[in-house]
Amino acid sequence: MTVTGSRNAPDVVDVVALGESMVTFLPSRPGRLADVPSFDRGIGGAESNVACVLAAAGHTTRWVSRVGADGFGDHLVEAIGGYGVDVSYVRRDPDRPTGVYFRTAGDRAGDAHEVAYYRAGSAASAMTAAGVDLEAVRAGRVLHLSGITAALSADCLDLMRELTAPRPGRPLVSFDVNHRPGLWRDGPGPGVLLELARAADIVFVGEDEAESAWGIDGDPSSLREALPEPDILVVKQGARGAVAFGPAADSPGTRGGPTARGGTPPTPGRAPRPRPAASAPALAVDVVATTGAGDAFAAGFLSATLRGLPVRERLRHGHLTAAAALTAPGDLAAPPARALADRLAALDDTAWGRLRLGPGWTQADEGADEEVRTP
Repeated sequence: MTVTGSRNAPDVVDVVALGESMVTFLPSRPGRLADVPSFDRGIGGAESNVACVLAAAGHTTRWVSRVGADGFGDHLVEAIGGYGVDVSYVRRDPDRPTGVYFRTAGDRAGDAHEVAYYRAGSAASAMTAAGVDLEAVRAGRVLHLSGITAALSADCLDLMRELTAPRPGRPLVSFDVNHRPGLWRDGPGPGVLLELARAADIVFVGEDEAESAWGIDGDPSSLREALPEPDILVVKQGARGAVAFGPAADSPGTRGGPTARGGTPPTPGRAPRPRPAASAPALAVDVVATTGAGDAFAAGFLSATLRGLPVRERLRHGHLTAAAALTAPGDLAAPPARALADRLAALDDTAWGRLRLGPGWTQADEGADEEVRTP
């Protein structure tokens, strides 16, 4: 699948990302939140992270959201705009605050990791279909959304349903499931994420997320059977890598299936299990921090999609962009230069498997693959 669209139309950008961003407070040293004496300010938000990384990779992007009419809102708009993202459609709310959160240092997967969110009643939770500029949201070749927005409020869920509803001229909808269990203690529950994913064109989901949110075992074929509609389904498998199912695969009568494309329906009886269109093993990485890696993977995959690259190369670009985030502190890291990423993504399977990436690898000189390769 290649993204099409006129780049000459007024106000059209490569990617529009809609969702909440928060000011993040990162600890000055390891330890419990109760023991950390000071914090450094940063920014964090799944959708704005994708927009920032794509802008740094040379794409035109827009972030649409709602922030408070406060200093933290000022900081978010200025910081995200500083990456080259269009922030002119971010609304300011005089009555609700910008969300913030604090976290401990180290890997999020650790037992001692703590995150304290202060986002209830935030400005972003008041986003509605009537309160955002839908024309600006839809004026992208790709519209990137995540399941986090759906969990913020009933109005936000209605907005997500409006944006994923089928309609003529709808942009390509990219949806990262981003299941956050703590956000679904009230309301309809994470089952609505399956509904939204089935309405999207490109879906990113982790095996662990699928089991936690929907009770679907992590087998990628089981996930494709549960999600036959998206043209592209990317299943992330952690340290093992990722697989992608393409539009040629799956169930007759679904969007992108053989009947919908004019093919011959399969022989009656039990259909064969869906098979991935492509796979890519994860890279060996000397991890500095895990925050933002999933958003970076989505950005790398979408960048390669916008360029019309084959699905396997899209997965590899996702891994490479994620590796840039994993080898840098904070939620955001500059992606590798396009020439370097293209060269590494084109390696044969043996050379790809030998790569080991550490801090600073994105600054490797032109042609210096050995600088990022295990001896």
